[in-house]
Amino acid sequence: MHVVTINGRLTELPDELPDNLAALLQHLNVDAATIVAEIDGLIVRREAFDKTPIRPAQTIELVRFVGGG
Repeated sequence: MHVVTINGRLTELPDELPDNLAALLQHLNVDAATIVAEIDGLIVRREAFDKTPIRPAQTIELVRFVGGG
């Protein structure tokens, strides 16, 4: 198992880490269209989710926007 930190929580991922951020979001059942992602302090543009590698020990923040008023 590999460990990353997602939104402040240590999260174990399978030995076959998701290749990229898009695959990680799919693994977590998170709709990529509804979040902003940050990895190790850097914001990741949505169009780069499938090109952004996931590595052990990274810190990932996922912020979901919720409509309302």
